[in-house]
Amino acid sequence: MMEFLNLLFISFVCFLAIPTLFFSFQVFFAKKVIRSSSKAEERNFRVTVLVPAHNEEDVISRTLQAIKPQLGVNDSLLVVADNCTDNTAVIAKKYSTHVIEREDENNRGKGYALDYGLQFLADSNPPEIVIVVDADCNLSSDCIDILAQKAKVEAKPVQALYLMESPENKSISHAIAEFAWLVKNQVRPLGLMRFSLPCQLMGTGMAFPWEILRQANLAHGNMVEDMKLGVDLAVSGFAPLFCPEALVSSEFPISKDITNTQRKRWEHGHLSTILTETPRLLKAAVKQRDITLLGMALDLSIPPLSLLALCLGVMLVMNFFLAFLIGNFVAFGLMLSLSVVFSCAVLVSWYGFGRQVVSIKMLWGIPLYILQKVPLYFSFLTKRQKNWVKTERR
Repeated sequence: MMEFLNLLFISFVCFLAIPTLFFSFQVFFAKKVIRSSSKAEERNFRVTVLVPAHNEEDVISRTLQAIKPQLGVNDSLLVVADNCTDNTAVIAKKYSTHVIEREDENNRGKGYALDYGLQFLADSNPPEIVIVVDADCNLSSDCIDILAQKAKVEAKPVQALYLMESPENKSISHAIAEFAWLVKNQVRPLGLMRFSLPCQLMGTGMAFPWEILRQANLAHGNMVEDMKLGVDLAVSGFAPLFCPEALVSSEFPISKDITNTQRKRWEHGHLSTILTETPRLLKAAVKQRDITLLGMALDLSIPPLSLLALCLGVMLVMNFFLAFLIGNFVAFGLMLSLSVVFSCAVLVSWYGFGRQVVSIKMLWGIPLYILQKVPLYFSFLTKRQKNWVKTERR
């Protein structure tokens, strides 16, 4: 019986080793990209910036003000006011944009809004490049040009660097959440980019050649429609490319309740996507003999870092007690090695990228932050969120 338990625990260690080692691989090879302030080349093709918006009257002005100066004479800006009950559409019209309104209470979610916008473009004069920007974002001054040029040259989807920022006088919890986001959206994609591997789509700051995007299935209420879209395109031969020179940022909600709602949607959607899409990517990688799909599958298999750290910690303790029960320390030794590698990767991420976000004094709060998320992960097993829910701003 004890030998069986030992083999079982070794199997669990090997299972955790895959995401842990690939995460560490990404981190150790990540290299900062220095953003250039030089002006992008003049564009001779048309671009449409598509902004899906649901009750965004408090923030959409700032976003449109950032987009408008970056548009060329032949470019356009399209806002989809989706099931809005506020003045989003009225405000958007002040910026001389194309504003279309969608009302469909039965089909809610960003995917449906994007699909509605594409249908509008298809019925008019479609652009060569479509760039999707959420209505609550800040953009670097050259973001649109950089994304458009790269998507045009590469003929593939392109993802900007998308970061979340904490409010002023941020709490330890906010700072750690900002750091975790930075690791996921900057450090890990930079590691993948060193080996010409694709990245996941992140929801905003996404550029697509028209002929690629028009074939995608967007009309669904998936909670993480961006990740689903990235996988769909990768399987079709158009894996997204990371473009850290273009920067898009947004802000975490101040309210704790709103933050928890947003976090539940993101992490439950992320975990659901891991379960459904990782096997699909692995199957496609084998069938197409494509190393980029394998890399994307391994990247997708990495759960939220808090959950991965929690699993490693629990398994380390269980293997410790098992080792003393049966006198075999092989599984414990493997688990300890894996935990050390993971801890080193997190520290390397912090030292190389996160010291401005999380001070050294705040590092003690990481274990508490992880423990606070235990109910969130249990609810995935007992009361999983399956439907898209809008994140309120207040």
